Amino acid sequence: MRHATPEDLDRLEELLTELRQQPELRERARGRFSRGPRAFLHFHEDAGDLYADVRLTDRFERRKITSDKEQAAFLAAVRASLRSAL
Repeated sequence: MRHATPEDLDRLEELLTELRQQPELRERARGRFSRGPRAFLHFHEDAGDLYADVRLTDRFERRKITSDKEQAAFLAAVRASLRSAL
């Protein structure tokens, strides 16, 4: 498993656009988001599949986000996590 390349992130541009609209998140570098002072989210690629390492609770967890359905479920989980911390 390796960190996502710019080409990998191109495949996620719609998801990145949605994440950028979340006011609680700050994109420190393309595809690397923080929430306040803590790292929150970054991406990986493995054998053609894309994954997000995201801190929805106290620890990072890895989620597969290759398909549109996986990305929609991931975005819903991120939004729920952001709302629950308010």
